[in-house]
Amino acid sequence: MSALAGAGLLGTSLTTEPGSSRFYGMTLGVAGIYTAGGLASGPLHLGRGPAGARPVAGAVGLGVGSFAIFYGCALVARHIPFLNRAITRILAYAHHGAPALVLGTTLANGVAEEIYFRGALYEAFGGRRPVAWSTAAWAVATTATRNPALVLASVVMGTLFALQRRATGGVLAPAITHVVWSTLMLRLLPPLFPPNPDEPVNPDEPEDAARVPGRDPDSTDTV
Repeated sequence: MSALAGAGLLGTSLTTEPGSSRFYGMTLGVAGIYTAGGLASGPLHLGRGPAGARPVAGAVGLGVGSFAIFYGCALVARHIPFLNRAITRILAYAHHGAPALVLGTTLANGVAEEIYFRGALYEAFGGRRPVAWSTAAWAVATTATRNPALVLASVVMGTLFALQRRATGGVLAPAITHVVWSTLMLRLLPPLFPPNPDEPVNPDEPEDAARVPGRDPDSTDTV
């Protein structure tokens, strides 16, 4: 139930105006749904590394390494029209939103997704291929965004996060990697994909009816 509610609200949030209070409210709502759903399922395990210590340094390194690979892929994606459009649409929220709020909601959702998908849902699958099924569930939930770039990223990173969950026995490592990766993506990827004022954020909105981001009456930012 939490997966359906979270996915539905996530999809709706990405049809709102970048920088609007509705966007921040909805994305925080998604984080709340996933967090509540994950915590309601029972106690979460943080997990430990091979030496018995909390898996912090390795998780940070994986986050940085994952970003480096994605950055290289982004350099190629700029020349693939449908991926360029998809990434430009999602990064409109970084270009036209308040940086602190965008980062805060992004990280809140990253941690919440780990609590739910690599925590509660992974545990629920037990010995029935939890890596594959938890990754598939996250990818299916991400299809609500109707953004192919996000779906592709969810498959790749979902697999990595689930493997970290299996290796460490907890959600701490995938959560750290998710936060590091998301922060670097949000801070360093936007310059590669400048905003296109003629490109609608909502995939259902005709291109000739595209609105200028930030002109919403409840917008928290100006253009």
